[in-house]
Amino acid sequence: MMIYYPQNSMMLINFRLSDIINNLLQDNGIHVSPLIGEILAALIFFTLALVSGLIVYHLFEHYFSKWAQKTATTLDDEIIKNIKKPIYFFVILVGALYGLDQLSVLDPYGVEVGQIFTIAEILLAIFIATRIINILMTWYAERLAKQRKIIIDNRILNVFKKFLQAIVYILGFVLILNTFRVNLSGVVVGLGVGGIAIAFALQNILSDVFSAFTIYFDRPFEVGDYIIVGKYGGTVTKIGMKSTRVQLLDGEEMIISNHEITSGEIRNLQKMPRRRVEFIIHVSPNVQLKKLKKISSILKETIENCKPAEFDMIHLREVGPFSYNFEVVYYLNTGDYKQFLDVHDRVIFAIRERFEKEGIDFGFQGSSQPSST
Repeated sequence: MMIYYPQNSMMLINFRLSDIINNLLQDNGIHVSPLIGEILAALIFFTLALVSGLIVYHLFEHYFSKWAQKTATTLDDEIIKNIKKPIYFFVILVGALYGLDQLSVLDPYGVEVGQIFTIAEILLAIFIATRIINILMTWYAERLAKQRKIIIDNRILNVFKKFLQAIVYILGFVLILNTFRVNLSGVVVGLGVGGIAIAFALQNILSDVFSAFTIYFDRPFEVGDYIIVGKYGGTVTKIGMKSTRVQLLDGEEMIISNHEITSGEIRNLQKMPRRRVEFIIHVSPNVQLKKLKKISSILKETIENCKPAEFDMIHLREVGPFSYNFEVVYYLNTGDYKQFLDVHDRVIFAIRERFEKEGIDFGFQGSSQPSST
């Protein structure tokens, strides 16, 4: 996109166009300074650029935009919408460059004029690149949210946009320095050393920030999910740039760094499409044999009545020193931990009520804690 002042490439065009204009004026009896022909040639080039820019803008406005509206995605619509004006100005900028090239009075300042136009083109390219980055990131985030049915954290999205834009700005800055013939070896070394120093100084913060990007794009968990990290389990209440907040079951709020949470193992119970619940019922050893044989059918019937629990199996697992131990398994078609606890409460209360009705006592251990997988 860089155009240096084209002294050699345009010399033939300058000569012919200005000569043609001056010859036409002289043939019509108009004797003027050669500068007049150069000015008229410059105006012609600028007018052609202006007309070309309007044609390009018209094509984008009435043809490319309508074509983009017929596609399934809105990505091309947004890109065309945001680049049509910059491209229009780019065409005019090129026309202005060639127009000024017609003026011989500017020959001593050819290098400076070329540098000015090159910088303008670099800035225009930076503007277009940052616009496209914003469009692509927003489109990808909306697509991700739609596919996974999640809510996008705009703060993380904006930070990622700024990060990519900063890279574009740095590249643009380097290109501008190159336009002024600055020795870039020292600049590159300085940027490298400075970047390493900043990275070492902010390595903990940066690791948390990049871990936030990992959580954002990989989505191991989301706000509202019940997760287990190490020996702690709770509901995710907030995912920030540096840390994640988890509300534990006992009411405490645990704040854990993003780097720590992504570098270890995470169990997301919310993602389970189906939950297997296994627990032990301890029955008194004094129960009569007739009632002992009925316990399996009693437990099965009780669990089947506790919707949405889906009964799977029940067996007399072992005879302990103080109880008969029955292993019970049922399923829930949900990953919601609170719903699991609510259903299991109803199951236990229903079993207790049925045992009282049948005259069956629990063993000394009572019912065990449920195991859910």
